[in-house]
Amino acid sequence: MFKIDNLSFSYGNEKIIDRFSIELDGNGIYAIMGPSGCGKSTLFSLICGLLKPDDGSIVHDYKKVSYAFQEPRLIPHMTAAENVNFVLGGKKSTLEEAKKALQAVGLGSDFEKYPSELSGGMQKRVALARALAFDGDLLLLDEPFTGLDEETKEDIIELIKEIGKSKLILMITHDGAEAEKCAKKIILFNEINRS
Repeated sequence: MFKIDNLSFSYGNEKIIDRFSIELDGNGIYAIMGPSGCGKSTLFSLICGLLKPDDGSIVHDYKKVSYAFQEPRLIPHMTAAENVNFVLGGKKSTLEEAKKALQAVGLGSDFEKYPSELSGGMQKRVALARALAFDGDLLLLDEPFTGLDEETKEDIIELIKEIGKSKLILMITHDGAEAEKCAKKIILFNEINRS
């Protein structure tokens, strides 16, 4: 169960989200679309508790939330495998699990590379692998396909679709074709988040 009821949020005097409500099924992929600056990433920050709403509520029964941010946010002095393993506690015993997550996103030969040695698209996939490895019941993906070539994008779409069979995934995208391929429903955020 996932429900947002009359959610409002402002940065200072600027209203970003105004009385937004939605109720979603327990699993599957929902694409959230809307113009830049309409509050999509802010919505994700509210869902995962990084920001507090001015009014309204977010209610769900998911114990863990995984979040792949729009920018990779990798730790520069850690390798790709260490970045993923960080969310698993950074133990030697979990390093193989981290490597499996990297293999799943097509980075099986890049475990020991540092973020500075990876392209933007590869960094994006490390961040996605990290979110997948954390294994949240609810997965938030902010522009997960940015910087990916077409072949890699298709592979990642298939991976996300498979995960969406058993988890709730909210995905921000500006690409209607991506949304159509992935999501069981498209939410046009700019049309429903303002009074």
